Amino acid sequence: MPLFLNRDQIFAHQVHLLEHKLRSKEERILELETENAILHLRLAECVGKLRQGQTGDSKTVCFYQHTRKSHKNVISRSALAKLLPEVQAIKQTLSEVFAVYLSFATELEEQSKQLLEKLEQARGSLHGGDAESLQAEVAALQRSLEEERERYKTERSRRKELHNALVELRGNIRVHCRLRPVLPLDQVPSSPSGSGPSPSEEVVTAVSDDTVVVNCIKPGVAAHSKVFEFERVHGPDDSQDAVFQEVKPLLTSLLDGYNVCIMAYGQTGSGKTHTMMGSEPLGELSAAQQGIIPKAAAELFQLISEKPDDNHAVEVSVMEVHNNEVFDLLAKDEQGNAAGQRRDVVTTSSGCSQVASLIHQPVCDAAQVMQVLGGVLRLRAHCPTLIHSDSSRSHLIVTLTVSSKSPNALALARRLQRAKRDMRRCSGQREWWSPQCRRSSPAPAYQPSDELFASATSSPCPSPSPCPSPSPCPSPRPSGSQAVFRTKLQLVDLAGSECVGVSGVSGASLWEVSCINRSLSALSDVLGALAEQRPHVPYRNSRLTHLLQDVIGGDAKLLLMLCVSPTQRFVTESLQSLGLGARARQVQKEAPRRRSSALRVKP
Repeated sequence: MPLFLNRDQIFAHQVHLLEHKLRSKEERILELETENAILHLRLAECVGKLRQGQTGDSKTVCFYQHTRKSHKNVISRSALAKLLPEVQAIKQTLSEVFAVYLSFATELEEQSKQLLEKLEQARGSLHGGDAESLQAEVAALQRSLEEERERYKTERSRRKELHNALVELRGNIRVHCRLRPVLPLDQVPSSPSGSGPSPSEEVVTAVSDDTVVVNCIKPGVAAHSKVFEFERVHGPDDSQDAVFQEVKPLLTSLLDGYNVCIMAYGQTGSGKTHTMMGSEPLGELSAAQQGIIPKAAAELFQLISEKPDDNHAVEVSVMEVHNNEVFDLLAKDEQGNAAGQRRDVVTTSSGCSQVASLIHQPVCDAAQVMQVLGGVLRLRAHCPTLIHSDSSRSHLIVTLTVSSKSPNALALARRLQRAKRDMRRCSGQREWWSPQCRRSSPAPAYQPSDELFASATSSPCPSPSPCPSPSPCPSPRPSGSQAVFRTKLQLVDLAGSECVGVSGVSGASLWEVSCINRSLSALSDVLGALAEQRPHVPYRNSRLTHLLQDVIGGDAKLLLMLCVSPTQRFVTESLQSLGLGARARQVQKEAPRRRSSALRVKP
């Protein structure tokens, strides 16, 4: 076979191949045409069969419709035959009912005619004068009822005023109570046995504006109720403004020369900090959400602005009692940063309690007060518990000291001294006063120079022991210059009492709980000793009672705000708080006196 083919051979070979393919294609075309013809024949046969089937179906449908119509006619005739007796029975019943209706209508018409005749006879027998007299009597009775209601309101208001005046004269501690609403922390699962009341059941209710009732329910013990009465009781629906309106009159007394203290007491989660400060951060509080401390600061400066003739200066100090130690929250470290420093509580020569080296920061308005508090409250000890996610672990004491310079200081001093003489005359005791000390021994005779001066201490000595000085302090010369009077407003947010098993604390927090409960127990012991008028009052058992000695046993106006939980889960702690409030009401303090501390007379 030659290795090289010429071009003609190659082309001839290709032509041969193409001819072969062409013949195969032509054969395939013939096959397809044959198949197409066969399919056309089959299609024609199917079309003929389909036409025959449609003709048969139409005949079948017509037959079915005719059969159905005839069947319906048979059913309708049988149904009508059955319904005909029932329709006739209904017609008979309707005719009977219509006959009864006609008889009733006739009888009712006759009775109406008889009643109208009797009414006309009654009108004819009643004279016009009698009707007018009856109307006059009704109007008189209504006026009398309205007058009695007004008299009742007046007498009730007068009774409250007299009661408050009596409380002030007797020196008793004012006790208010506030019930918080039911919160999610009250919703806990019931006991598996199912016996006893539900933990979330409300058992403490405010039945009036001065009475609280506690339903004591225990398994196996007959249910009974305990009733507690206080000066004011706030229900769960009372707003922050309603609570402050009851506290507001004490702030007026502050500028009148009285020391004032407002203290919130209650268990953890009962709403003490909400009542005193508010729930939100201080900078984010609206006017309706503010507690007693922000509102008291605003009201104090409002009262000061209404006395432009007097010169007032206000200072604020903030302390906390944590683990039975007193810390000054306004103190700063070497770098100038706020850092609470421990302070000591000392007793002065006059028997009053003071905190050594306590920092007082001047403020000019309520905004500055809240700015100071907002900066130091972050230093207060907090710890999360099972009851409260941000529970306070210390007692917070905010003090606003007001220094007043009055151009009429001499006249004010005379009025104060005259009021003191009247008070001593009513109580059968007379005390000798000097600018530097206070004596409990009666004065032999009234001296005119005593009119010009008052006590130099912010709170009287708690004991009747004489001052160390063997002789009365000399009285300076009377002068027309201005004098300085200092009064204090103390706002106390106590830490909450709690049960370790309920709060779930452990570790270092156990010591905090122990210190809190012991300090509150010491406060209860002090109130109990004062109520029973024991010769010894254990103020020194706790730093808290030692620090508040002048407030609890002195001549300050003290308001104790009890914050109580309403549910069965915390009924034990609620009864303990209400019992402490009842003991506090029995305390007969020294009658509150106006302060004239540090009366300075310039030569």
